[in-house]
Amino acid sequence: MRNRLTTLLFCVLFSLSALAQQPTQWRGENSEAKYPAPNLLASWPADGPEVLWHYDALGTGYSTPAFANSKIYCTGMEDEMGYLNIFDEKGNFEKKVQYGKEFEVSYPGARPTPTIVGDLVYISTGYGELVCLNWQTGKILWNKELGADFGAENIRFGFTESVVVDGEKVYFTPGGKEYNVVALNRMNGDLIWKSAGKGQLSAYCTPKLVKLPQRQLLVTHTGDQIIAVDTEDGKLLWNYPFPNQYNIHPNTPIFEDGALFFITGYGQGCVKLALNEDGSAITKVWSTEKMDNQMGGAEIVDGYVYASGHKSRGWFCFDYTTGQEMWNSKEIGNGAIIMAADKFIIYSDRGELALVNPNPEKLDIVSATKVQYGTAQHWAHPVVHNGVLYVRHGKSLIAYKISA
Repeated sequence: MRNRLTTLLFCVLFSLSALAQQPTQWRGENSEAKYPAPNLLASWPADGPEVLWHYDALGTGYSTPAFANSKIYCTGMEDEMGYLNIFDEKGNFEKKVQYGKEFEVSYPGARPTPTIVGDLVYISTGYGELVCLNWQTGKILWNKELGADFGAENIRFGFTESVVVDGEKVYFTPGGKEYNVVALNRMNGDLIWKSAGKGQLSAYCTPKLVKLPQRQLLVTHTGDQIIAVDTEDGKLLWNYPFPNQYNIHPNTPIFEDGALFFITGYGQGCVKLALNEDGSAITKVWSTEKMDNQMGGAEIVDGYVYASGHKSRGWFCFDYTTGQEMWNSKEIGNGAIIMAADKFIIYSDRGELALVNPNPEKLDIVSATKVQYGTAQHWAHPVVHNGVLYVRHGKSLIAYKISA
């Protein structure tokens, strides 16, 4: 009996330890931006949800906050240097940790969302430095220069890829001819494998991990090609041409019902690609140029896909199975979409913040308000954590009460 109890206790402690070491992800679990929100308010007050707190000295940037270790982490740029700002969950500022030179041209500011695994933080800078640091001590444990180490070229608006960590591997897309996609040891930065992909430049995309029974894929959008590599060895499995005017593709792919959904701006639109059983081949299902979201993501709910356009102004709903357009609306400006419990939260490039019901018949707005704090572009994706909505606008981070 004692041995069984000891074994059970070990298993519980091991599970808790493993949970604590789970990496955070850009746009939450599976990068899908579908956040749990128990007791979500059915609607907001007339003047918008209550502001619990706001902090207005993040430094410039467009990154979203990450949550781990009962802390909030958000990057910003001051005097051309990037800093990781750390808060407790009540919004009390604790400290900031310098991680490297940040991108001060072409929309200056910090870009990628930090990835947290226990005490370690993984950040890429706009200038192409990949950094692993200990947030407790501020010590940089290892770093890679994407140009010098992997033959990368910087891109027009700087690297914006958020680091993907899975197990002991760090995945990144330098975009070099030989080191197009790499897997590194997350503890020391040593190269595990390299993939030449299609030899194209990185294109602002944070990759998607797709776990199948036979293998795991890393899928991303480079230059003018969508590519998939096997995470075991970096072997290129397939590619699909999907360019736009400037080869700018910031949206992470979505995996739903055995298919991958890609959406990009500048009039290119979106495409649904069905995966075969082992992930080694694809078949095009449908595409459209209308729903051409630039960098705000999309949501798939109950067989329908929702997103805004870019050149195609307004919001759209399409049947995910057939590609049939269900509706389009210009009631809210183009922007980012996430889910809190069973509702959408939309943050437009005009500073509008809206609570919306998923509805294949119309843009079903429940409540709407305007973001009052911060300056510059309304581009950062909102995040929900423990029933609180967080919106980053320029140097400001705002926490809204959206749960009862």
